[in-house]
Amino acid sequence: MAYRAIALDLDGTLTNHDKEVTPITRQALMKAQKDGAHIILASGRPTYGIAPIADHLEINKYDGYVLSYNGGKIVKWQTKEEIYSNHLPNDVIPILYNYAKEKGHALLGYSGKEIITEMPDDKYVKEESRINKMQIRKINNLMESLEPNPTKLLMTGDPSLMIKAEEELSELVGNRMDVFRSAPFFIELVPRGIDKAQSLNRLLGLIGLTSNDMIAFGDGYNDLSMLKLAGIGVAMANAVPEVRAEADFITKSNEEDGVAFAIQKFCYNTDI
Repeated sequence: MAYRAIALDLDGTLTNHDKEVTPITRQALMKAQKDGAHIILASGRPTYGIAPIADHLEINKYDGYVLSYNGGKIVKWQTKEEIYSNHLPNDVIPILYNYAKEKGHALLGYSGKEIITEMPDDKYVKEESRINKMQIRKINNLMESLEPNPTKLLMTGDPSLMIKAEEELSELVGNRMDVFRSAPFFIELVPRGIDKAQSLNRLLGLIGLTSNDMIAFGDGYNDLSMLKLAGIGVAMANAVPEVRAEADFITKSNEEDGVAFAIQKFCYNTDI
């Protein structure tokens, strides 16, 4: 294997529009694992939202890992051991909550297998539910219903409004935490310094590899750091322009088995 670690974003990268891994892409990843590669699923999704794909790819049999919450947690999937986690500072949560209430944006958190929010009918909250295959539970007060020490909150809204919200929240709390869009309608609210690249660096050290041993795939803004870190960073054909501009290679789209195509090209030096 030319690359012994394969880091994969999920939505828009590994999965198609139905949020599924196609048989061709699964076959390529199963072969890579059998040949000694570590599969690392690196997503902004909560851990529960990544689990079905991790199990479908059988990464528990081949020493695979899950990086959830954009790297806020690292889980060794074979044992379900949480080998790293971080959380939001408690004093910023009321600021985020009050901002969302004032602006009329939906704010959501995660509780076990559920998404919790005061605005369950928001179309972007429903999209988060669809992506993660998690039920939405309406609550009266998010502040009172959050689990202790959340790793991430998500703010949703119209893309034109989220640009301004990202700027305003960065000014309000950017010195205490990180604020960034993972999609035009999603703002990730996560601990400071947590991104996919930093968590991948931490994990690579634990498994005795370096960034040069890794190939990474992505399509969104939150994938930029890991594409820059990797020995080769691969953008999907459907990636946002900024990601395509920074990538070492642009593969086919997520609807055309772009992951499988690039694995064959760079890990095996053959065409699919």
